[in-house]
Amino acid sequence: MGLKKVTVVYCLLYNKETNEVLMVYNGDSSRWSLPGGAVESGETLEQAVVREVYEETNLSVKVKQIACVNERFFQDKDEHVVFITFIGEIIGGNISINHPEEISEIIWVNIREADQLMPYYQFNINNFIHNSVPYIFQE
Repeated sequence: MGLKKVTVVYCLLYNKETNEVLMVYNGDSSRWSLPGGAVESGETLEQAVVREVYEETNLSVKVKQIACVNERFFQDKDEHVVFITFIGEIIGGNISINHPEEISEIIWVNIREADQLMPYYQFNINNFIHNSVPYIFQE
């Protein structure tokens, strides 16, 4: 039987003045990541990113471009996961933790430290900020 396909979206929120990105600590996996999560049935990638960022951080965002695409086979879960990381822009809201059982911390982290906390991005985050590609939903 084939692996179940799962699509996960993340949002890279970058503060140019401080050279920091917004990260969340995921209690269920005990690791740092960018805000994001699984795409639900009937959602576009953009809708999923906007919803997930809001659920995790209480921030409203606008999706700009795609920073990168990663994928991984999780044999223990019988899943083939495609991770799509978008570059976003904060357009409203104030940072707060809405679901402490899922997200226990939200912090701005300098890019060098963020690269260390997220080794699954094999190229540094600074490259993503400056070398992105357009996202287009075809209607």
